[in-house]
Amino acid sequence: MGMASPFSILGTTLLLLFLSFSAAAIKAQDDIVRSSCVHASYPKLCLQTLSTCSDHACKTPRDLAQAAVKVSLSRARRLSSYLAQVPTTGANKRQQAALRDCAEQISDTVDDLSKTLSELKHLGRRGEEFQWQMSNAQTWVSAALTNEDTCLDGIPYVDDKKIKSDVRRKIKNVAKVTSNALYMINRLDESRSRRDP
Repeated sequence: MGMASPFSILGTTLLLLFLSFSAAAIKAQDDIVRSSCVHASYPKLCLQTLSTCSDHACKTPRDLAQAAVKVSLSRARRLSSYLAQVPTTGANKRQQAALRDCAEQISDTVDDLSKTLSELKHLGRRGEEFQWQMSNAQTWVSAALTNEDTCLDGIPYVDDKKIKSDVRRKIKNVAKVTSNALYMINRLDESRSRRDP
């Protein structure tokens, strides 16, 4: 048997080092998602919805907050589309009003979450500017949660059991991911406050 060339040994060593660093980087991203989700309102849902974030660029609390808002925004948009297509022909006036009001509330939620995402993408570096933007983001996400709750309040007026069940389930799902998004935003604010005396 011949000896391995120094180049093949060096190549193998470099490959092993690269794989070790890659595995460590993936583990670090996975750790930030896990450690961030552990105290969220819905930790399992948080891990489930942000697990793909660990595959990408979620390295900071800001990245996680943006990812959580994107999840909430995506689900709110789907709910808004669903509500726009719910048949109301033949429904009584209370059911029609409840579904129409709910659709408006969820449309407002989409607007609030869109503004929040934009604000998070353009966070300032200075203390006062950062605090103002964080306050805006927290206010908008809180408003989105209120809209979702208000939408749920009208669901008892929906007579169609299947529509009632579907709408309730979908709203609760959006509310849960929105609650987790608010947690991530609050966590971002706290992490920044610890760094800025």
